[in-house]
Amino acid sequence: MAKPRRSMNGQGQIFSLANCQWAANLRSRLRRKRSILSAIICSLLLCAGCGGGGDANDRYYLISANIQLPYWQAAAAGFLEAAKRRKLQAEFVGPETYDPKAQQLEFERIVKTKPNGILISPANPDLMKADIDAAVAAGVPVLTMDADSPNSKRLLFIGTNNYQAGVMGAKVAAKELHGKGNVVVLTIPAMANLGDRLRGYRDTFAAYPGIKITRIIDIAGNPRVAAEATEQILSKEKDKVDAFLCLEAVAGNAVAEVLDHNNVKGKIIVAMDSDNDTLSWIKKGVIAATIAQKPFTMSYVGLSLLENLHHSPPASWQENFRANPLAPLPSFIDTGAILVDRNSVDAFLSSQKPRTASGT
Repeated sequence: MAKPRRSMNGQGQIFSLANCQWAANLRSRLRRKRSILSAIICSLLLCAGCGGGGDANDRYYLISANIQLPYWQAAAAGFLEAAKRRKLQAEFVGPETYDPKAQQLEFERIVKTKPNGILISPANPDLMKADIDAAVAAGVPVLTMDADSPNSKRLLFIGTNNYQAGVMGAKVAAKELHGKGNVVVLTIPAMANLGDRLRGYRDTFAAYPGIKITRIIDIAGNPRVAAEATEQILSKEKDKVDAFLCLEAVAGNAVAEVLDHNNVKGKIIVAMDSDNDTLSWIKKGVIAATIAQKPFTMSYVGLSLLENLHHSPPASWQENFRANPLAPLPSFIDTGAILVDRNSVDAFLSSQKPRTASGT
């Protein structure tokens, strides 16, 4: 008769696993999830090399918050290149200006076509929650990138650690301000990722009692709003604002243009993302630094994961993977961020390929 398996627990005590029902259940669960986990690992490895040969009838969508921004054009390039390498059908869609409602309607339209997977950056996470939940319940894999809908049933989030991006920007601002000054924040409060960035700024500034956030301006994704707000500040409280902290792509350039046009010196701008105009303002010394993200990488990885989820789905789309220690999916894939300032901008530019130029 075979001896029972024996194992040690953390206290060095011996116990038998041979007849434990929980152990049998655990092994069964691990077997069910092994194929999914293997597919995810293979997907990530394929991101750096040639793709496989997917089903040419599979259809995947990237839904952006504003398709006109250079940032989202870089994301589209990553998504479409991944589709080309894997021989899949892929489309990049979304509103041409920041419009959360239009994005929601586009998502609803696409779900009705029964796609094989959707990658989306929710402009308003609360607005999108019910639609994301319904899509996943219907068997459509939904991943978020760049901006998350954390309370939805999306399968995972791919993007920047936005809190750390805020910390990174705050450290630049604190250094440039020598630990003292009044700052204005330009953002879109409805977007979860920008809220995380603001938390990073606030928490970092807690160590600098001389730095005060005096205003938070909702630019609603519109550079004109950012420019008009800057003009107003210069006309009414020029000497009371020392820095402009821009938590998304379009505000930094708008503020820089207004300051340059009015020949205003000595104001600090910390921007977000790396479109050509932002990098040019850094070279001119108008923007102190920007936090560059990796939208090409986000969408490339996103499509690879979607295809594998379609062909190797989990046992249940309704499982709460984030709360499961044996989940076959991570809840977050951090694609990283890069600080670009006057000392590193030339090296950053020389490292860029045309397809990866980015900018929100």
